[in-house]
Amino acid sequence: SPAGLQNDHKALMKQVEEALHQLHAREKEKHAKDEAEALAEAMSQKQSLPQAFAKVNAVTPGSPASISGLQVDDEIVEFGSVNVNNFQSLQNIATVVQHSEGRPLSVTVIRSGKKVHVGLTPKRWAGKGLLG
Repeated sequence: SPAGLQNDHKALMKQVEEALHQLHAREKEKHAKDEAEALAEAMSQKQSLPQAFAKVNAVTPGSPASISGLQVDDEIVEFGSVNVNNFQSLQNIATVVQHSEGRPLSVTVIRSGKKVHVGLTPKRWAGKGLLG
């Protein structure tokens, strides 16, 4: 009978509708989860930036520091064996520099929110100091 068919059709539409609702709800949850994960990742990246103990305030052109690619405003987080945990004063860096004359030092800086590794070889040059 035609009435019977119509009921089936209604029931079917209801099922489709429910399925769609569930799908949307799932999509929404998934989206929220993606956003939360993206946020968590951004936060952890912020936190995983090490603490800087010094800032590059000048780089003399032609100096070993400038040749290595150090830039003004780079925040130094590691300078050879010196890092924020054992840094006491700039004298620490001076000592490392003197001991490393002519040998590449691994320097890590934070530049515009990212960690950048710089290879720096302290050496005698026209200017003063071993770095400039």
